Order: sequence, then structure tokens, then C-alpha cells
Amino acid sequence: MGVLLLNAGKISASDAERIISLQKKNDIRFGEAAKALGLISDDDIQEALSHQFDFLFLGANEDNFSRELIAAYQPFCVQVEALRTLREQLLLRWFTDVHNTTLGLVSLNHDEGCSRIAANLAVVFSQIGKRTLLIDANLRQPQQQILFQLQGGYGLSDVLAGRADLTVINRISSLPNLSVLLAGSLTPNSVDLISRGLKSCLLQLQKQFDVILIDTPSAEQGMDAQIIASLCHASLLVVRRHKTHLNNLQLLKESLQSTGGQCLGAVLTDF
Repeated sequence: MGVLLLNAGKISASDAERIISLQKKNDIRFGEAAKALGLISDDDIQEALSHQFDFLFLGANEDNFSRELIAAYQPFCVQVEALRTLREQLLLRWFTDVHNTTLGLVSLNHDEGCSRIAANLAVVFSQIGKRTLLIDANLRQPQQQILFQLQGGYGLSDVLAGRADLTVINRISSLPNLSVLLAGSLTPNSVDLISRGLKSCLLQLQKQFDVILIDTPSAEQGMDAQIIASLCHASLLVVRRHKTHLNNLQLLKESLQSTGGQCLGAVLTDF
């Protein structure tokens, strides 16, 4: 840890000598000794540990993304622990072999947190070394370029229309196992594009990624989500506490399953 803190400029060589002296005297860890001397914070310790154990996340002073990406900025909070539990359940129940790599995230209404859950879930998958792709297939109200603070431009709609190829996928350098395919140019015929070209696009992408998560438009906006879920063969419902009506949710579940896909469950959001 000392080398990491030195390289990061958190401590100096003379600081390291003081820390080691206190560490030996009190028989404590290097990080604890450095903190006791007031040289580093808990955040500095967590950041160093993340590099030691190849568990990447962003420091509080890094403004790469929206703060709604809590899995990148607050990986040890209760909400992200719940996301890791969800990740493990999905690994056990769906991402079990090379044929099950794609999952659609679906919500009833546009303000139930589907895009935030999709983005944060993509981060936690990438943190365990899974080659993860997040696709913003919400061609009506795309959100991922805002969450990841990426420049708009060519994306999924352009790939499906034959105006671009898969080189438009964005590699997230600070989270090396994570890639994002933005929604792309706004289009008046999102359902037609998805119906016509998404299946073949996914077949290509499945050769490159272990996990593909697809953020969809809300069901209230049209048939997009149902079509995407059928092509993924599995979907995960995103519902919001005190917002989503259970009767409507049951109807949505039945609608998704009527296309032959599985509905793996629901995620209740409250953040």
C-alpha cells in the first residue's frame, strides 16, 4: 500500500518512514498508521486497496461521470452492495453459459430509474472482470450519454440503419472492462430499426462480451421494450417504490413472457 500511496502523491518518502515507525510500534496496518498520523483519509485507503485487489472505482475528486453512477463513486454503500447481490443472482440464474449473455432492463414508466440501474449494474459487472457492454436502446429518451458524460454522436440507431459500424462503441478507460454503445442519432422509427436489425447486431456483440445489458424505453412509450426483451430472451423489471402499480406490473410481465422470453424478476429502486 505504501508504494501505491507514494506513487499517487498522497504521502512523501519521509511520511512513509514515520508511518512505518508507528506501524511497527503499535503493530497495526500501514493504512491505519497513516490515517492515525493524519496523512491520509479513509477514501485514500479504499482507493489504494482497490488497486491492490484490482477492484476499480473512482475517487471523489474525479468528475468523469454523473454522480448517479454510485457503483463507480460509492462502491461500499448499501445500495451498491444490493447491486452486487443482484449481480450474483443474475450470474447464477441467467449468465450461466455463452448462450446467455444478453439481458433487457424494462420499466413501466420513464421515471422509475431503469437507466440508472442499467448503468450501475454494468459497472458492478465490469468490476469483477466481466467484459461488459451497456447498450442504450432507449432511442426515444436516451440517458446513458448523460450518465457517462460521453459526447453524443453515432450509436445504436446509426449501426442499425447501416450508417455506422460497431467501432462507435465507447470504451470506458477508467473502468477497463466496461463499454457503452450510445443510442445515437434521434430517429422517428425506433421500433422499425430495432425489429429489423438488433438481432444480428447482438449476435456479433455476443462474440466480444460476456455480459450485455440493454437499457430500454419505458413500456408506456411503445413496443420497443417488448421487442428488445424478446430478442434478449430474458428481461429484468425495474420498479420504483411508491410509484409502480402492481396490477400494471403484472400485465407488463405477462406481456414480456408472451413473446417467449423469461422475466427473471424485479428490482425495487428507491434512489
